[in-house]
Amino acid sequence: MALTTSLADLAIILVEPSQMQAHLVSRMLEHQGVRKITVVDTASAALASLKVESTNVIVISSLYLPDLAGTELVAAMRADADFETVPFILVSSETRPQVLEPVRQSGACSIVAKPFNEQQLSRALYAAADYLNPPEDLDVAEIENLRVLLVDDSLSSRRHLRRLLSELGVERITEAVNGKEAVTFLEQAMVDLVITDYNMPEMDGRELTEYIRTQSWQAEVPVLMVTSEQNMGRLAAVERAGVSAICDKPFEAGSIRRLISEALTR
Repeated sequence: MALTTSLADLAIILVEPSQMQAHLVSRMLEHQGVRKITVVDTASAALASLKVESTNVIVISSLYLPDLAGTELVAAMRADADFETVPFILVSSETRPQVLEPVRQSGACSIVAKPFNEQQLSRALYAAADYLNPPEDLDVAEIENLRVLLVDDSLSSRRHLRRLLSELGVERITEAVNGKEAVTFLEQAMVDLVITDYNMPEMDGRELTEYIRTQSWQAEVPVLMVTSEQNMGRLAAVERAGVSAICDKPFEAGSIRRLISEALTR
């Protein structure tokens, strides 16, 4: 899908307390063709800037800020109806999963690890810009009738996925908080696509996928796993269970769109 929002049309709010790092990132953004860059050094200043900018805005933030952590900034954005759909990119040298998990679950577009180069930032930027693009290659009438089962124990993650699906035109979305609840629904109703997390209580994503492929009367339904799981052994087990595709959290909007396109051609 070609971008309908060019990088030159973007308004970037860069949240970075280090002047040197802010200058470096700003130069990289300028090289990518970004013309409007607002640099702030606190989360509160970023939220204030969001009230001014309203179109094609992307927030790029460091993790450790003077007033709030980047994780708290994205949480504040997702809790505000005016900012909840604004794409968020985290830039950080942090590697601890327990620290990054709130960002992954919040619906961040990308996590860019420090140190990074211009190409890595560019990929994150295009992934964020992709969220701002209205889809043009999906049949509107068909996608309105697409039945999607969304399975995730994280409320913020479900909200993020629901927003993305709704923006694509999907209207028939059912949510489940774990695999067990999803199985109950699948026994009673037909779906065209299952989007599931991996780590969930009661029944995880691998067990749900195995059930669908071996016991459900809807054994051929596409299953997309969106997960922050990093254990390669567990992910390999999911692939063996018959998942259609695996997307990391954060994920690119194009990954969801591609699987929806495939589901529509079934």
